Amino acid sequence: MNILKISSKNLVRNKLTTILNIILVAFGVSILSILFLASTQISSKLEKNAKDIDLVVGAKGSPLQLILSSVYHIDYPTGNIPAKDAYKLMQNPMVKRAVPLALGDNYNGYRIVGTDSTFSNLYGLSIQKGSFWHKDLEVTLGNTVALTSGFKIGDFFFGVHGLTGNGDTHKQHAYQVKGILKPQGNITDNLILTNIGSVYKMHEEKHVEGHSHVSAEETKEINDKQITALLIQYKSPMSVILFPRMVNQSTNMQAASPAMESARLFSLIGVGIDTLQWFAIFIMGIAALSIFISLYNAMKERKYDLAIMRCLGASKPKLFFLVMFEGVLVTFIGACLGLLIGHVALEVIGAYQKSSQAKLTGLTAIPQEVYLIWIGLFIGALASLIPAMQIYKVDIAETLTKNR
Repeated sequence: MNILKISSKNLVRNKLTTILNIILVAFGVSILSILFLASTQISSKLEKNAKDIDLVVGAKGSPLQLILSSVYHIDYPTGNIPAKDAYKLMQNPMVKRAVPLALGDNYNGYRIVGTDSTFSNLYGLSIQKGSFWHKDLEVTLGNTVALTSGFKIGDFFFGVHGLTGNGDTHKQHAYQVKGILKPQGNITDNLILTNIGSVYKMHEEKHVEGHSHVSAEETKEINDKQITALLIQYKSPMSVILFPRMVNQSTNMQAASPAMESARLFSLIGVGIDTLQWFAIFIMGIAALSIFISLYNAMKERKYDLAIMRCLGASKPKLFFLVMFEGVLVTFIGACLGLLIGHVALEVIGAYQKSSQAKLTGLTAIPQEVYLIWIGLFIGALASLIPAMQIYKVDIAETLTKNR
């Protein structure tokens, strides 16, 4: 007796119910798959990009906004801070390494970051082609920027004011590509790196030419030599307690911890994730109930067939396994289909994401997804258990006599 063949025929015979059950299982699994993949990728990106950064110092405002703009480069900065005050903090004995950042321009949405050589050391950057920037208006491209823009060593391009591609183009000076970074697997793949002098030069030139649209804030930035933020590494564990308090209480700047703000951000995201997880579990519960009802009703209709099979030599355990297999087969197909839908859906979501820095992808897999298949099989077995037990209650003689 071919269990697979008989089970398949039974499922095809009730194809509408079978399709409904498969869709329900697939829908629940696909939601859970998307949640697992998205939360794992977001968590991994948060961890990778904030690695080795103990503190961020910037203008007062939202600490989370400061972290998002300076570490993850997916929000607008809280403002600028005086360079002289920032450099004083860099000399503090509690600071092991301080990396200055000057933000404000972009190219096609990729942020142009003014910094110094300490940035390369912080992220462990290495060159694939060319070299690091050395002079004003020289840039080193992140690997993703180079691939999408098609720029080669020696090419020139104009930056755009602001952090999106819709600002005024700085046509008074062109940046020259001096190097391309190796793929880093973090935010630096999506950045254009230059020195802080380049950022000042871009805006100074506009001011000197007397363009009427130069804002008072820009003029202040030029005159006072402001930067956007400092990325700080501590010298000792004691600095964790003392340094942020000192910055927040005795300066006009604020200190924000990437670890704390990332955890807060993830807890906010987690509320929505938990809600969707319960919704997916609810859908899979409905699927289990649907499979149970369909198999239970099918058992009533198939009593005669089962009695004939018993007469032909099929044992009760074999028939029990046959019914169980039908439920498990439906949930297995549904679970596999759900995983496929989940990956395709996340890839589509990633393709439409505006922010390349936080882009999600479905072209990856995580170990937790295996559990979704096992959960599907368990649901199928559980839903089939009571209908399968009816096998032991079938009276062969009575069933055959009634259907004669």
